[in-house]
Amino acid sequence: MDKLQQNFIRIRKLLDITFFRILFFLVLGIVLFGAMYSNVKPEKLDLSLFSVAEKTIRSPGTIEDKKSTEDKRKEAINQVQPVYALKNEYTQNRVDLITSIFQAAVEVNDEIKKEMKKQEEAATEEKSEKVEPNVSDKVTRLKAKLTAGVSKDLSDQVFSSLVQSGDDELSIAKDLTVTAINNVMSKRISTDEVENAKKRVEEELKYSTLNDNLRLAAIDLGRYAVIQNEFYDPGATEELRQQAAESVEPVKILQGQIIVEEGKLINQDIFRQLKLAGLLSNEKSFKPFIGLVMLITIILSAIYYYFYQLKSLPEKRQTFLLLYGIIFILSIFIMKIISMLQIFNFAGIGYIFPAAMGGILLKILIDEKLAILMSIIMAVCGSILFNEGVTGTLNFSEGIYILFSALAAILFLNTQNHRTKILQAGTFAAIVNVLTICALIFLPNGQFSGVEYGYYLITALVSGIGSAVLTIGLLPLFEASFGILSIMKLIELSNPNHPLLRKILMEAPGTYHHSVMVANLAESACESIGANGLLARVGSYYHDIGKTKRPNFFIENQMHHDNPHDRLPPDKSANIIISHVTDGSAILKKYHMPKEIIDITEQHHGTTLLKFFYHKAMQSDADIGEEDFRYPGPKAQTKESAVVGIADSVEAAVRSLSQPTPEVIESLVKKIVADRLQDGQLNECDITIKEIETVSHTLCETLKGIFHSRIEYPELTKTKKVKQA
Repeated sequence: MDKLQQNFIRIRKLLDITFFRILFFLVLGIVLFGAMYSNVKPEKLDLSLFSVAEKTIRSPGTIEDKKSTEDKRKEAINQVQPVYALKNEYTQNRVDLITSIFQAAVEVNDEIKKEMKKQEEAATEEKSEKVEPNVSDKVTRLKAKLTAGVSKDLSDQVFSSLVQSGDDELSIAKDLTVTAINNVMSKRISTDEVENAKKRVEEELKYSTLNDNLRLAAIDLGRYAVIQNEFYDPGATEELRQQAAESVEPVKILQGQIIVEEGKLINQDIFRQLKLAGLLSNEKSFKPFIGLVMLITIILSAIYYYFYQLKSLPEKRQTFLLLYGIIFILSIFIMKIISMLQIFNFAGIGYIFPAAMGGILLKILIDEKLAILMSIIMAVCGSILFNEGVTGTLNFSEGIYILFSALAAILFLNTQNHRTKILQAGTFAAIVNVLTICALIFLPNGQFSGVEYGYYLITALVSGIGSAVLTIGLLPLFEASFGILSIMKLIELSNPNHPLLRKILMEAPGTYHHSVMVANLAESACESIGANGLLARVGSYYHDIGKTKRPNFFIENQMHHDNPHDRLPPDKSANIIISHVTDGSAILKKYHMPKEIIDITEQHHGTTLLKFFYHKAMQSDADIGEEDFRYPGPKAQTKESAVVGIADSVEAAVRSLSQPTPEVIESLVKKIVADRLQDGQLNECDITIKEIETVSHTLCETLKGIFHSRIEYPELTKTKKVKQA
C-alpha cells in the first residue's frame, strides 16, 4: 500500500507542471470520447431499394421530411375552395340605371305636355290645330336621353310602353321594378345563376296590377337590370391558400421512430426516409462527432474551472484533481460496461448503474459541491451511453434517473458519515430510484406486466445498495493511497477502542482525561470559526500520545507518585518534556496515522518556551540558551493546530487553579492567547485576529460550563421526634 501511495504522490507532483495537467485533462477527454464514440456514431446500413429489412430500423434523430411536408401543403392548398366576392354596389348601380330610364320617360312626358300647352295657346291665338307627337317620336326622344348601349339593349316596345304611360303609372312601375331588382340582387348571383335570377324578377312582376304593356316593359327592364354580382376574388383565394399552407406542421421523422420494421419491404418512400436519416452506407456525417467533442469540452471546462477557483494549497488541489479523475474514469468505465449489455435487448439495463457511487465518494473525500457537479456530468454521459442502441439519441429518462439517484445520496449524507450512514444513504437512494422509475413509467402512461415492474424494482435496489457497497469497499483504498483524512476515517480514529487510545488510557490515564477535555474545547472553538471541529477533536485525542513513553514525568499522571523532575537538572527535564512531541510523532507514523493528525501533534506546542525549567536553569547558570528550552516546532500551520495548541495550554492552566471563577478563567485565557500572539506562534497560520477573539470567547464559555460553581449542601442530621404519649 505504501508503494501505491508513493506512485500516486509522484503522479500528483507531476500535476504541478502545466504540461502534465493539460495531458491529464486530455486523457479525461479521450476516455469520454472513446466511451461515447459508438453511441453517437451514425449507424450505416447496407440497404437497397425493394430489399427486405433484416431488422427494425429506427431514426437516430429528429429530422424534417421536407418532401412529405411539401406534399401535405399542396394537398391543403388544393382543398381550399375559390373565394367569390359579392359586389353589393352592382345592385345599387342597376337600380339607379332602371330609375334613370323611368325618370327619362317621365321627363319626355313632361316635355311633351309643355309643348302641347304652348301649341294650344298658339292655336287659340291663330285659330290653328295642335299636333301631338306620335309614339315613334316619343320613343326617339326617350332614347336620346339614354345611352346608346341602353337604347340598343332594350326593345322599342319597352320604350313605347313607357312613353305611353302616365306619370303615376310610371311611378308605380318604377317602384315595383326597383323592389324586384333589390330582392333578387341582394343574393349572390354567379354566372350560372343569372338566368334563374332574371326569372325570379319576372315572377315578382308577372302578377303586378300594371296594364299589360307596362307590365311587360317592367319585366323586360327587370330582366335587363339583373346581372352577375358574384365574382372570383384571386387575392382572397391566394390568402386562404397561404394560410392553409402555413397551418401545415412540418412532417418530422422523430428520434427513435420506426422507419421500417423487420421483414418489411423497403419501398421508395422508406428508402428516401432512410437516406434522409443518414442511415445508408454511402452517407457520411461528422456532425455527431463534432457535437460530442463540443460536449466533452464543456464538461472538461466545468471541471477545470472548479479546481481553478478551489481555495486550497496547491498540493491538496492536485491531490483532489487526481482523485476526481480516477473516480470519474472508474464511473465511466462501469457505465460503459453496463451499456454494452444493451445488445442483449435488456430494457432499462442502465437503471442498474450505481449512480450514487461517485457522488458519495467525492462528498466524503472532497466536498459536496464537486459531488453535485459529478452527478450532473454522469447524468449527461448516461443519457448518451444508455441510448438503447439508437445511435445519436439521448435517453433523458436514464439521465434523470442518474441525477436523482446521486443527488438523493449526496443530500442524505451529513458530517457523521460512518459506514452505517453510507449504507443508509444507499438505501435512501434505492428508494428514490424506485420512485423515479415509477414516475418515468407512469408519465407516458406506460403499460407493463408484473414481471417488468419487478425487474425495474430489482435494478433500482441494486443500483442504490450497490453504490453504498462499492463506496465502502473503495473508500479505504482511496484514503490509504492518497493519504486523505475523510470524515469517516476521523470517526473511526475517535473510537475509544482504537489501539493508541487504549494505550493512552491504560498507560497514561491522566493524559487521556486531559486529551478528552482538550478535544471538547478545541472542537467547539473550531466550529465557532468555521474550521474542522471533528479534525480538532481527533487530533486532540492523539496530540499527547508521546507522553505514554514516560508517563510519570508529566504532572497529570503523578497522582500518587513523587515528581521525578525534582531530582533532575532543568535541562534534562526540559528534554524529557519536549521529547513527548517527537516521540508522539514517531508513534503516530509507526501506526500510519493520517498526516493531519501527525501535524497537530508536532505543531500544537509550536516553538513555545518551557518557562518553568528555563527560569530554574537560569538560577544556576546565567549563560544558558533559550533555544534549548523551546519546542522544536514547527509553528501552527493550520487553524486546527493553532486552536488545539491554545486549548491544550488553557485546559492545563485552568485545571491547576484552585478557584476557577469565571473572571479568573477569562483573564487566564486572554493571557495565554496574548502570550501566543506575542511569541509569534500564530504567525504562520491563516487564522485572523477576529477568529482568535472568537476562539477565546468560545473557550471561556466552554470552560465556565465545565468548571461552574456548585452549591454546598449543608450536612443534614437525622432527628427523631418522639411522639408524646
